[in-house]
Amino acid sequence: MSNKTISVIISTYNAESWLEKVLWGYNAQTFKGFEMVIADDGSGPATKVLLERIQKEVFYPIVHVWQEDDGFQKSRILNKAIEKCSADYIVMSDGDCIPRNDFLAVHNRYREKGYFLSGGYFMLPMSISEKISAEDIETGRCFDVKWLKEHGLKSSFKNNKLTSGGFKAAFLNAITPTGATWNGHNASGWKGDIVAVNGFDERMQYGGQDRELGERLMNYGIKGKQIRYSAICVHLDHARGYKTPESIAKNQAIRQHTRNSKSVWTSFGIKKEK
Repeated sequence: MSNKTISVIISTYNAESWLEKVLWGYNAQTFKGFEMVIADDGSGPATKVLLERIQKEVFYPIVHVWQEDDGFQKSRILNKAIEKCSADYIVMSDGDCIPRNDFLAVHNRYREKGYFLSGGYFMLPMSISEKISAEDIETGRCFDVKWLKEHGLKSSFKNNKLTSGGFKAAFLNAITPTGATWNGHNASGWKGDIVAVNGFDERMQYGGQDRELGERLMNYGIKGKQIRYSAICVHLDHARGYKTPESIAKNQAIRQHTRNSKSVWTSFGIKKEK
């Protein structure tokens, strides 16, 4: 058995330069007791080459879970990654979200039986996304509003996500009108709870498969806890070629059924019904 108390699942698909920045972000974490599980939805060989190189440069172990490219099948690869997690607590994020150095410490501090944690992200424009270097991540500069503004960031209430600490972050978490949902870019929960509802529904492609998992967790009796102003990651910009009206409509119908039927189990998850 592993001595790691958190398994981090990062999803990726043919985005090596973004994934590398993200992995440097995890190398800067103050919380060290984790393993990294890469949920790779069919990337070409360049991702494997990157992971083999990075593994020699970071302190944490990396498990690479890969499947053949079959279009956007994120739900399927996430279920395979969940099965590979050796810790009893799972933090999920994406290969385009760089975590601040206290990201895992916050998830670790707030985790609680009977709950999942709902974090947010801070969206960066492409111009800044491309500029961020390994050193900017290591020093934490890329989370500093002053540095970001020097590189073109506009003023916005959302900048509070980066400047809030302690009491202010807790206050904003409490008053935010956004519900505590399972967000694929920044959420965490107990592996036992995720397995109990059978993981992600593999019929779902782009759009809301993370929320649907959260809705089944809530039907199962797990409550969401809001940490969007405390657990911070910056989201690197990219195109979304896999977003189609058909996939969104299909997923909305599945979510509607989950809510209406109060279902806790999907027959299209980790365990397949014969």
